[in-house]
Amino acid sequence: MARHSRPAREPFHGTRSDVGAGGTAGGGTPRATLPHRWWVLAVIGLAQLMVVLDATIVNIALPSAQQDLGFSDGNRQWIVTAYALAFGSLLLLGGRIADLVGRKIAFLTGLTGFAVASAIGGAAPGFDVLVLARALQGMFAALLAPAALSLLTTTFTVQKERAKAFGIYGAIAGTGGAVGLLLGGVLTEYLNWRWCLYVNLLFALAAFVGGARLLAAGIPADRPGLDVRGIVLVSSGLFCIVYGFSDAESHPWGSPDTWGFLLAGGVLLAVFAWWLTRAAHPLLPLRVVLDRNRGASYLAMFISGGGMFGVFLFLTYYLQRTLDYSPVSTGLAFIPMVCVMITTSMTTTNVLVPRYGAKPIVPLGMGIAAAAMVWMTSLDATSSYPTHVLPALLVLGLGLGAVFATVMNLATYGVAVRDAGVASAMVSTSQQVGGSIGTALLNTLAAGAAARYLAGRPPTPADVARAQLESYSTAYWWSAGFFVVGLLVTLVMYRRGAPVPQVVEEAAPVRV
Repeated sequence: MARHSRPAREPFHGTRSDVGAGGTAGGGTPRATLPHRWWVLAVIGLAQLMVVLDATIVNIALPSAQQDLGFSDGNRQWIVTAYALAFGSLLLLGGRIADLVGRKIAFLTGLTGFAVASAIGGAAPGFDVLVLARALQGMFAALLAPAALSLLTTTFTVQKERAKAFGIYGAIAGTGGAVGLLLGGVLTEYLNWRWCLYVNLLFALAAFVGGARLLAAGIPADRPGLDVRGIVLVSSGLFCIVYGFSDAESHPWGSPDTWGFLLAGGVLLAVFAWWLTRAAHPLLPLRVVLDRNRGASYLAMFISGGGMFGVFLFLTYYLQRTLDYSPVSTGLAFIPMVCVMITTSMTTTNVLVPRYGAKPIVPLGMGIAAAAMVWMTSLDATSSYPTHVLPALLVLGLGLGAVFATVMNLATYGVAVRDAGVASAMVSTSQQVGGSIGTALLNTLAAGAAARYLAGRPPTPADVARAQLESYSTAYWWSAGFFVVGLLVTLVMYRRGAPVPQVVEEAAPVRV
């Protein structure tokens, strides 16, 4: 099949796809005119929700799982870390695989593998099997997440519809952690901790059936080469970075188990950056990250991911330990923030960004999120949810809603079709690695604040409770600092004005 050329004056609104999105697949009808493209969004959103909520849903179930399986306090972190390590270190590889074998194949394979791993974890007879299952979940999530976002990128190419789609998708990605807390609380309280893993089978089945019916099959003809050295360098580097920061929760910063991995990870990533300038087919083409708007978006996702996941963790402990909320009530407490995020995401991507661009929107969202974190530092044992917690959560939802959908849209805007998978993977990598680093840093800083408060004091229940509040307040102050850095970075890096439509190459023919 010959490649069709675009008329010189035809307006362009994004990219064309090997899955038949926005252009044609094998001469079919343009996807932008097909009514089921919004069902494709529902399928993609369901898969993304499953991946994101799984980062937090197990947190609620950990105490019950620990009691059931009998593993120690020192080992319980591996239930969370195993998922983060596999997910964070393999995302770029997963994105490139989607570009190589086709996004439908990668999407359905990721769903199937994630479901199987969830079933293994749910039936785990002991600690070792549960950790293995969580690592497998992370591995298949690293294939699924970039395939889902690249499918969204190439399905919605008309700018008005793209804005709506990314508004919804951004809200899902930003609020999935809160949904995980609520769902984990309900399942743990009324069923069993194992259902926090089994529930993924329902998500995966629905998304698989929809994806198998709605997504077009085919292998892209214009496939990039596989950069094996780049894969080894970046996967090893990200593994060391995530492991090092995760290990800081149980080892001091001066321990070789902490700084040794961080140093090794930094060196490996530096070598990877050098290799990108030499490789014939680099895993992460520099043309993807050197665009100012895309680079700013990746940094914004990294910074906001660190701040956001820290909030979920410490505010969850505050609600349960200080205000005596049940797991279900804790999850419900986050729902108003979710609603504000969804509304704000839709408004920014559909109304504000097309008119003003990302430069005023994302920095403003970072500033609002920072203000919300500062507000939370005032929470104490006498605070109430309606008067003190809820207003701060609503403000946080407003800020994060302005950030996430905008960042995800611009992080993949105008990218060439052959790079859609790896560009999408960079978004998830930024969020996952940022979240892992942010959570580990905030945990360490919070623990230090509690220890300093208790130094020289008898460990009475009142002093211990006050030490916990000091640790939460410290975490909120540092989270506010993250968002302030995000404000400055995005204010400098984003281009002024609305995104300019870019002409990128069309998809090569699809071999079915």
